[in-house]
Amino acid sequence: MFKKILIANRGEIALRVIRTCKEMGIKTVAIYSSADADSLHVRFADEAVCVGPAASNLSYLNIPNIMAAVEITNADAVHPGYGFLAENAEFAEICSQTGVKFIGPTPEHIRKMGDKITAKETMIKAGVPVVPGSDGLVKNFDDAKVIAAEVGYPIMLKATAGGGGKGMRLVWNEETLEENLNAAQNEARSAFGNDGMYVEKFVEEPRHIEIQIAGDQYGNVCHLSERECSIQRRHQKLLEESPSPYLTDEVREKMGDAAIAAGKAINYEGVGTVEFLVDKYHNFYFMEMNTRIQVEHTVTEEVIDYDLIREQIKIAAGEKITGDNYYPTMHAIECRINAEDPFANFRPCPGKITSFHSSKGHGIRVDTHVYAGYTISPYYDSMIAKLICKARTREECISKMRRALDEFIVEGIKTTVPFHRALMDNEQFISGDFTTKFIDSMDLQSMKPKES
Repeated sequence: MFKKILIANRGEIALRVIRTCKEMGIKTVAIYSSADADSLHVRFADEAVCVGPAASNLSYLNIPNIMAAVEITNADAVHPGYGFLAENAEFAEICSQTGVKFIGPTPEHIRKMGDKITAKETMIKAGVPVVPGSDGLVKNFDDAKVIAAEVGYPIMLKATAGGGGKGMRLVWNEETLEENLNAAQNEARSAFGNDGMYVEKFVEEPRHIEIQIAGDQYGNVCHLSERECSIQRRHQKLLEESPSPYLTDEVREKMGDAAIAAGKAINYEGVGTVEFLVDKYHNFYFMEMNTRIQVEHTVTEEVIDYDLIREQIKIAAGEKITGDNYYPTMHAIECRINAEDPFANFRPCPGKITSFHSSKGHGIRVDTHVYAGYTISPYYDSMIAKLICKARTREECISKMRRALDEFIVEGIKTTVPFHRALMDNEQFISGDFTTKFIDSMDLQSMKPKES
């Protein structure tokens, strides 16, 4: 087992990793930018090293500075968390070359699944259902036009190196194809330095449902059931839950088998997530694979009583997994609490938190790195906390979340708490009858509380 792990990340996920390491008797090293000197992950780690100024490219994405921190603290492993360098094959390779264990998949796995065209080809060979579309990258507008006509409109244009909704465009007809292709390429080039695009048939009325998997160094792969992630805005998740209110036991079983096939196709090592689109007929299609821990891993942990960070570390240390599949015994919902104004187009709201009180009680979990007096920086993701509730049924879980949100107090900045509280009273959400377009079609102003 590792003696000391450097966490190459910040905020709540860094603190989350630190907690499990402490329980395992492993020393921890936090890295931080000058803007994060007062973050709780810095305070609770055994050691902390400043790796640069506030800008991410000069700190949390600065591989030479991070590797220098690894060297001076004698860390024997690096946990990348999510975001930043978590799916950076070059970083994983440098760790390997310097004798430091990267707690995650191999560089080869990251490359295979990070490029969406390669990932799709791999899934087709493994027998995993994929959305009809181009066999590879489209060469130009004429190429895109031919493929779009073959699969039929509407179509999605997607960046091969994309993520977070960047480089994606929905196209309803040939007349708007060229304009959307150019816009998507420009956005992808700016965001990822790669403007490669491919075409997929647009799945109408889709649900976004993902399967958590774990694989060890010996070829064993298991799944830990699904998470429903359809409550999202512009491809950014706002709420996740498990189990999905939409899946039947039969479809759940088939999706679990497909996710295992995906993991075994690349001899996957570590924990990862296979993401699917599910249409209104319960057909499901591979969308992408995330080769890292995810923000919403907490939902799975709560419904199957399973520490995924501990499992990541054990797998990286060479331990075998049982190979057993896991299914929810409870229902859990996670609300992402972001420093955003949901009634002003989710505008980011950095600033100083003057008062902070997180919810308490049976079946409630709060993962956060902030506190009263903490200043939210404009340099990073706006998520400041994750509020997770679990109960025996979905109905009980929604009731518990209502109460928890009523108790969750953040003053000094605007947050998404009132949005989530209104969502818990929304009849469509309560019924479980929603798609990925649910939030985009809502009248957010009607959800605004009178006192806001």
